[in-house]
Order: sequence, then C-alpha cells, then structure tokens
Amino acid sequence: MEKRYIIGIDQSTQGTKALLFDGVGHLLRRTDLPHRQIVNEKGWVSHDLNEIYRNTVQTVKMLVAESGVAPETIAGIGISNQRETTAIWDKATGKPLEEAIVWQCGRASGIAQEIAEQGHAEEIREATGLQLSAYFPAAKMAWLLRNGGEERQKRAADGELCLGTIDSWLVYKLTGDHAFKTDFSNASRTQLFNLKTLAWDEKICEMFEIPACALARVCDSDAVYGTTTMEGLFSEPVPICGVLGDSHAALFGQGCLKPGMIKATYGTGSSLMMNIGDKPIQSSHGVVTSLAWGRGGKVDYVLEGNLNYTGAVITWLKDDLKLISSAKETEGLAREANSADRTYLVPAFTGLGAPYWDEKATASISGITRTTGKAEVVKAALDCIAYQITDLVRAMEQDTGMRIEELRVDGGPTRNGYLMQFQSDITNKRVNIPDAEELSGIGAAYMAGISAGVYDLEKLAGNMKRSVYEPKMDDEIREKKYAGWKAAVDGVLSK
Repeated sequence: MEKRYIIGIDQSTQGTKALLFDGVGHLLRRTDLPHRQIVNEKGWVSHDLNEIYRNTVQTVKMLVAESGVAPETIAGIGISNQRETTAIWDKATGKPLEEAIVWQCGRASGIAQEIAEQGHAEEIREATGLQLSAYFPAAKMAWLLRNGGEERQKRAADGELCLGTIDSWLVYKLTGDHAFKTDFSNASRTQLFNLKTLAWDEKICEMFEIPACALARVCDSDAVYGTTTMEGLFSEPVPICGVLGDSHAALFGQGCLKPGMIKATYGTGSSLMMNIGDKPIQSSHGVVTSLAWGRGGKVDYVLEGNLNYTGAVITWLKDDLKLISSAKETEGLAREANSADRTYLVPAFTGLGAPYWDEKATASISGITRTTGKAEVVKAALDCIAYQITDLVRAMEQDTGMRIEELRVDGGPTRNGYLMQFQSDITNKRVNIPDAEELSGIGAAYMAGISAGVYDLEKLAGNMKRSVYEPKMDDEIREKKYAGWKAAVDGVLSK
C-alpha cells in the first residue's frame, strides 16, 4: 500500500494537535486535546510531561481513526513544539523527575540574575545570540538541578539524566530506542548552544552548572529521529523525520525560505521572525539571533523579536475596561474613530519586550483630547499592535541592511481588516495573509514530508490561498504617526 500521508503534531502551550496531510500537502483533518495549566501559590507555571505524551499519542490515534486512512499509509511524522518549556527525566526509565517548567514561568530569574552579576551577560549574548534571561531553558535547567540537590546534580554529571525541551521529550518517549535528540531550532533557544560552532557551549554550560552530557544530541530538522509505533497504532514503525520549534515551523510553513523573508505571528503576545540566511548577524537594535532550522547538513539563521502585549490589549479592553463585548467589535469602532485623533496606547502592562527590553516600563494612554471617545481608544489599542511590529521590522532592517518588501502574517488578529491595513500602511510593506491557520503544524508536516520523499518543496508553495493588503498611507503622514508613537514609548521607559 502506497505511503502517501503525513502527520504533523503541534504541541503547544495550551494543548496538542494532530494534523493529517495528503500526498500533495493539503490539510485533511485535525484533532486536538488540551492539557492542564498547573499554577501553584507562587505563580509558578508547570506542565505534566506524562499528560503531554499521553495526549500526543491519543490525538494521533483519534486522527487516524476519524479520517479512515489506513495506518500503513502514513509515510512520516513531523513535530512542532512550544519552545523554551524545560523538562528533566531519568534516561533509563523515562520517568520525569519534576513537572516541566513552562516558558513563561519566572522561577529561575534569580539564577539568571546571578549569572548577570558575575559579568557574563554579553559573553552569553555573543555566543548564543540571546539576551540573558530566565525565559530561556538554561536558567530553568539550572533550577531543576539545584532543586534536586547534590544527588540529582551528580546523576546529571554521570549521564543518568536528560535535560531537554518538549521536542526531545516527545522524541524520547515515541521512539522505540529512546532516542535523546533535539533539532537546531530548539537547541538555539536554550541559551547553551553556540551559533558559530553549532555545538553545546562548554563554557556557558559551566556557568549554569549544567553538564553537557545531560543535553540532547543536536540534529538537522529534517533528520530521521527514530521510528514509532505510536503505542501499537502502526504495525510497521513510522519515521519521525521533521522537528522544529513552533515559531520556526510557522516560518517554514509560511514559505519564508530566503534571506529577507519575514513573518509575524499575532496572538496574546506576538513575534516577528526574519530569515537572514546562512550567516549569523549579531543584533545591535534589540532583537535576538537564533537558528531557523537545519536541512541537508546546512543551517539558516533568523532574527526574532517577541512582544509581551498585543492581542492581550483587546482582552483588556473587553474584560477590564468593558469598552467592548467581543474582539469582533474593534474593527467597526476603529473605522468610526476620528482619523485625526492622536491618542497613543503603550501596552507596557508587563514592561516592554523587544526592541526596548525594559521590564520596568509602565503602560500609558497619551494624546487624549475632549473629543477622544470609545472608538478612538479602541483604534489606539489596535494601532499599538501594528506600531510594535513596526518597531521590530525597522530594527531588523537596520541590523541586516536588507529592505523588507513583504510581511507574511498569521494568527487570530489577522482577521481584523482595519488592523491589517494599518499594519501595511505604518510599515509601508505589503501584508500577505494565508488562508491556513495551523502554520506550526503545517511547517512540521512539510519538513517531514520533504524528508520522507513525499513532498517537493517547490510545489508546496502553491498550496495556500492568500489575501494581500497594500500600503496606502502618504509617507509624511506615516512618519508623523510613527514619531508620535516613539514619543509615547519614550514617555514610559524607565531608563
């Protein structure tokens, strides 16, 4: 029987999805299961690793059963995963020693502060491309080792424990030989991986007191990580042949395969990621450098900026200010607003991320006049999402010297026509929106399908229908509006 189907697994912060694709890359069906968000009295956020594994297996079994495809026709499996969430388990038994520390959990901030006080922050940034932060797994791994005391630290040094991200946990559990592997994209987000040597940085591992022998083997994103029966679903084991962090998978799914191509993902927070080709660029404008992926023995690099508060601003309008009852209302209100209104909202409710990196910045609404009403405040809330993305676009253009022509976008807020037109206007870029929503799962499946010999990369580009917004704003008006935004941001910075 011909092997012509591909499964993409998208393991995200909230749950796990399984996606079935046909032999030309069209999405046929999806299943999903949520998992618990475990928050203790200290506000620490954790995930149950065994629950994530069980849900992964169950979503795939549901997918195959509901689709009616024969299990023996599955040619390969790709995995995309929530990045930075960090796990520790026994290498021999596969038993987790603790719940996973979720990416947004700040329990390891004291360790990152220790490293900073020792004067290592710039050295770490130069080697790994990342700002020193407890956001990344290095500090989380150090916390997991310290929390287990001397015995755990000795076991890690003796090679008895695995420290890894969610991709490496799933690969270990799913493969029959308990393969302990990760891909270049996930490794590059640990703050332990040297972007120039493409290896774990022994010196940085020593700074965090993490034995390199406890870290996964780093592989190309399109490598064969091992095979799985998915707990008896497949009579003939199926290869896991595509692994990527979720944002990197979305970049691949969006077709941003050449230097200068860029995608923005809009959500509660948002991120902007730009393919910069086969040479790393150290940012001097507040964004970070990572690896996009490894394919065929070669790697590509990216610049990335993460924003703390974008779609969450709309939730604030609804739940706290009670200005709207649903996000759908915002487009109509923004179009009703006085176009000459100069209200600016800076959503620094939890500080500002890239490119400002100011945790002490405070939120503000400025420029209000007597004629400012609900519509103008809603418009300012949508505008601030686009302004923040524009900050990152301009930073990346300055870092690379490249002129960005098009912004590929995804995420729920892209359905807001006002926001997308303003995004195009204020960046002076064409905004390109695919009709597909599962970009991370699509990217992982495409990577696996190419690796398995089912897909042709060139032919996949035509799979998505796209809508496009073109910039219409006068240059002078654009620069005046953006200058107003920068002044508003300057007013909330702590330094």
